Amino acid sequence: MTVDLHDFVATVEDYPEPGVSFRDISPLMGDGAAYKQAVDAIADFAKDLNVDLIAGPESRGFIVGSPLAYAMNIGFVPARKGGKLPREAVSASYTLEYGGINELEIHKDAIRPGQRVLIVDDLLATGGTINATREIIEKLGGVVAGVAFIIELESLQGREKIMKAGEVPFLALMEY
Repeated sequence: MTVDLHDFVATVEDYPEPGVSFRDISPLMGDGAAYKQAVDAIADFAKDLNVDLIAGPESRGFIVGSPLAYAMNIGFVPARKGGKLPREAVSASYTLEYGGINELEIHKDAIRPGQRVLIVDDLLATGGTINATREIIEKLGGVVAGVAFIIELESLQGREKIMKAGEVPFLALMEY
């Protein structure tokens, strides 16, 4: 039985600042059937992309990417916030949606040249986090096989910004 995933997204108005409608997937993650359906849908999307690894940016990308990697029997690569990794890492900076700059990093040995990587996250907003993750993967010689999200905020045009870096297969399970 399939469920409408929209029923498992809580909207919090004026968070984290006035005028913003925050889309919270915590209820989706708290419901086994909805969570499984979302992960399975992304796995179905990925099955023909010849993916070697899943990469997810901190922190919600871990929540989506880890069970996806498990379901697909492949590895998971965390893209951590700057300064969190203990070994040599490659990094990229990006602009935050609400101002400021952040940095992501991946261990230098996490991705081998030619490996095909699917980037996943809970939500696509402006695309900065995903493009930074993509930049690191490509610096390491990996190939971005596609990108997948539970939610896409269409009005922020993140998809267009991702595709400017090069067309890749794209999936969003829900759009707002």
